[in-house]
Amino acid sequence: MNPSVRTSVGIGVVAVALVALVAAPDHHQAAAAEVRYEAEQARIVDGIVENAYAGFTGTGYVDSAAAVGAAVEFDVRTPAAGTRTLVIRYANGSRVNRPATVAGNGTVRATLQFPPTGRWTTWRTQTVSAPLTAGANLVRLAATTARGLANIDSLSYDDGLPGSPSPTVSPTVSPTGSVPPRTPISDPIPQAPIQAQLGLVLTEFARFPQSNPVPAPTDPRMMRTARINYLGQVPGSSLLFTPDLNGRLYTLPPTGGTPSVYLDVAATVGANFFSGKGLGSGFGFVAFHPEFATNGRFYTTHTEALGALGSIAPDWTQSGAVIHSVLTEWTATNPAALSFSGTRRTLLRIGFASYIHAIQQIDFNPNAAPGGTDYGLLYVAVGDGGRGSSTTVPQQLNVPHGKILRIDPRGTNSTNGRYGVPAVNPFAGTSGALGEIYALGMRDPHRFSWDTGGTRRMFLGHIGEHDIEGVYDLRAGDNLGWSEREGSWVFDRREPCNLYPLPADDARFGYDYPVAAYDHNAATIPCGDDAGKAIVGGFVYRGTALPALRGKYVFGDIVDGRVFYTDEARMVRGGGLAPLYQLRVVTATGTPTTMASLAGDARVDLRLGTDRAGELYLLAKANGRIWKVTGVDAGN
Repeated sequence: MNPSVRTSVGIGVVAVALVALVAAPDHHQAAAAEVRYEAEQARIVDGIVENAYAGFTGTGYVDSAAAVGAAVEFDVRTPAAGTRTLVIRYANGSRVNRPATVAGNGTVRATLQFPPTGRWTTWRTQTVSAPLTAGANLVRLAATTARGLANIDSLSYDDGLPGSPSPTVSPTVSPTGSVPPRTPISDPIPQAPIQAQLGLVLTEFARFPQSNPVPAPTDPRMMRTARINYLGQVPGSSLLFTPDLNGRLYTLPPTGGTPSVYLDVAATVGANFFSGKGLGSGFGFVAFHPEFATNGRFYTTHTEALGALGSIAPDWTQSGAVIHSVLTEWTATNPAALSFSGTRRTLLRIGFASYIHAIQQIDFNPNAAPGGTDYGLLYVAVGDGGRGSSTTVPQQLNVPHGKILRIDPRGTNSTNGRYGVPAVNPFAGTSGALGEIYALGMRDPHRFSWDTGGTRRMFLGHIGEHDIEGVYDLRAGDNLGWSEREGSWVFDRREPCNLYPLPADDARFGYDYPVAAYDHNAATIPCGDDAGKAIVGGFVYRGTALPALRGKYVFGDIVDGRVFYTDEARMVRGGGLAPLYQLRVVTATGTPTTMASLAGDARVDLRLGTDRAGELYLLAKANGRIWKVTGVDAGN
């Protein structure tokens, strides 16, 4: 399979978007001598068949990726050799040309400009003369710029050459006029989160020292007290742990208080460590092996740039990479020691073309039992590098970007030999696909967790592009649809400021949609501006101290610090969106407050954490503090 061909994957099944090559043309009734080939029946390279815009012939048209080389290949058959005038029907609702080469049997005959037609429902033609041989001919239309092709409806020619037979009429049903022009959805989720009576009682748990990105940042959003982004518990120990993106791994006593430095990742990595640009850059996450107490192994992800870009080759990379995300295994000589001493080795390295959406969380499934198929396998959430809004990278199975990977850190059957590819992975052994992929179609898979009770499902908080912040019930082989979909709406890469309704035949794509979500409600904010909303995934509460929260998935918004919940039992795949509730926040003395007030900043930079008992913690980068949820205020 050509890896450049766009693929769409349902649950555990690869549905290759390579339309079968037809053996005979679809002759159109409109003109007796016209031979027409519908684009949706041609070979498609980096694109899909769509029918959302009215006015096309046949059953649809080709919507290419926004990429150089996106192409449509027509198998044109002629009864006699001769020069034909090829007529290409297209629509271009953008404001710029979408030039493409036209090649006949491997020879480029012209570069056509495909100028704007005013709207996507207005169809025009471009023509080119090309010599064709008797019998089969390959006519290839290929984009020459990163904008991709215009929408391509058909290729036709008037075969009036001597000896040409009259075309055989093959009636087709034209949907022209049957599909209304698409109307953007101004408010995808009209129901705002419901104000809950319940309030979280927060007690300050720890304060962290000032830390600074390297090199010094210019983005004020990175000038925080401490860029702490998670809290968990060290396996086999009472100690809690917290990473700071600026480079240090801290431990805390179970009662909170003063943090201690366990490992300075930035100092150990050295001059290539990079945390000065990009909200997720730096020491991103840490995951301790379930048997850390005996084997001393834990795993981190961090960012490198500077000298690393030209001197260290990544395992995969996007062109023009500006950062590398590095996954590292550390082995402590004495797992019980209060500071790290031991060895490290790199498992994998991935290059990204922007400073956003690199590797986010890494973790082990806490529900996996020793000897089970998922035990000891490491999940790695990899963002799209900011490329999904303009390309089909998250849908391409030959790269890790925009995917969640699952690897065996102690195996050796990967391409680089430094980790294993589990045979139980949904794409293991699939030609043209990375066996590491667990699920795909993601923009920024920011935080995931497993419910440790109930049905023990895996939930992902996925940060959207234009409007949708979603919670997904994630399973092996799932495809969240990005960047063909944002949440359960159509995302058009040519019109990123809008979302559109799903097509009537959406089920054929096999995309998986959120079980809970909220939108930005930011219609007055100019497109491209920061709407100030981004989901931070959380946890289904299974602790014992707060019975009122049992079975509730608690999560929040990174930016404004709102805290939400929805009932785990009501998050049903295929059942629409579960009702969403906004929790109140109360101080330990019973005073109503907000996370913005507690953090001392309108931009909270909220994160959530949990200990082994399942109790919840809220973190703010703004002032480098952690609060423990110590009670629930009923609001009576």
